[in-house]
Amino acid sequence: MTQLTTMEKLGVLADAAKYDASCASSGTSKRDSRNGKGIGSTEGSGICHAYAPDGRCISLLKILLTNHCIFDCHYCINRKSSNVRRARFSPQEVADLTLSFYRRNYIEGLFLSSGIIKSSSHTMEQMIEAARILREEHQFRGYIHLKTIPEADPELVRRAGLFADRVSINVELPTVAGLTRLAPDKSVPVIEGAMDVIQDAIVETRDAKRHFRNAPKFAPAGQSTQMIIGADAASDADIITRSSGLYGRFGLRRVYYSAFSPIPDASAVLPLKRPPLMREHRLYQSDWLMRFYGYRADEVNAAADPGGMLPLDIDPKLAFALKFRDRFPVDVNRAARETLLRVPGLGVRAVNAILSARRLRLLRLEDIARLTVSLIKVRPFIIAADWRPVMLADRADLRSVVAPRGGEQLELFGA
Repeated sequence: MTQLTTMEKLGVLADAAKYDASCASSGTSKRDSRNGKGIGSTEGSGICHAYAPDGRCISLLKILLTNHCIFDCHYCINRKSSNVRRARFSPQEVADLTLSFYRRNYIEGLFLSSGIIKSSSHTMEQMIEAARILREEHQFRGYIHLKTIPEADPELVRRAGLFADRVSINVELPTVAGLTRLAPDKSVPVIEGAMDVIQDAIVETRDAKRHFRNAPKFAPAGQSTQMIIGADAASDADIITRSSGLYGRFGLRRVYYSAFSPIPDASAVLPLKRPPLMREHRLYQSDWLMRFYGYRADEVNAAADPGGMLPLDIDPKLAFALKFRDRFPVDVNRAARETLLRVPGLGVRAVNAILSARRLRLLRLEDIARLTVSLIKVRPFIIAADWRPVMLADRADLRSVVAPRGGEQLELFGA
């Protein structure tokens, strides 16, 4: 077998990492490495963008330790039965690459995931060793995100959090049935057990910090997870319910959604085509509603059709408002914050600005116009000092009025 150079390994293992959405890229032109030229991709592999605990957008080297794997998950390009080019880094090579990129000012940290080699615990030990070399031997203070392996020894999962800023464990699929069918080597109790270990360690460390200034940090940026959308029969309502439960039980920072993408030599049990990317987008919007707008999972799901699927042509916040018109219009000069947050076209900043401004004077429609990208979208759902949507609110064709360009709907939540 021909020995791969470090650059060749990087090309293989950066490209293989692009399927992990837990580190999302943004703000770059579309370039990929499917033709074998260049290293990785700025859209999801190679160098990706993530947010640090203080809100900064940072660039990370995004790679796999290896794309060898003893598991045979049907949806994974790196499964053991897949006919792909394989490569493997040593922990020292991962550390050296990270430092090399860091010194050139290309990156500010590392996102490291891996296929499973020999065993889950062995692989986890190798990933931890790469992080340990960076932290202890080179005093690396950049951001590190480790994708931990739920089947590994719990003590190794705990140890990962001592070196990483963020740790994550993929739940893979939204339902137990889907996981059983498409990832027979994995189980929900094992995955959730590992997430429990991480959450307990985060809570324990937080408590220790209150009493001991020098208590060790454990994953200060928390934990996240990812689920694949469209590989099984789960509806949007199933996914939203599952995500809400994960947030509540494990205190997750983020749930990432990754639309299933057909892979070479795909298993016969997989769909023949990927779901619409707009479906992934609507799920992220629904997630945003639960995290920042105070919506419960059942409220978001109320906007779905009888089959549990969200509309693709309008965002879930607008879909909710159109379905529950009896709750609108709301008076911008009197309504509570949680009520204003449910007005289509009003974002969190706009609502905060309304609450501040109305302490000084009554707000008119022109005042609201300054706070939103789409006044057309807002008008049917509000009352202002000089505005009441008497004729507009009850129109049968209101949906076409507030989303006049059909699928090209105006701004999601406004300013």
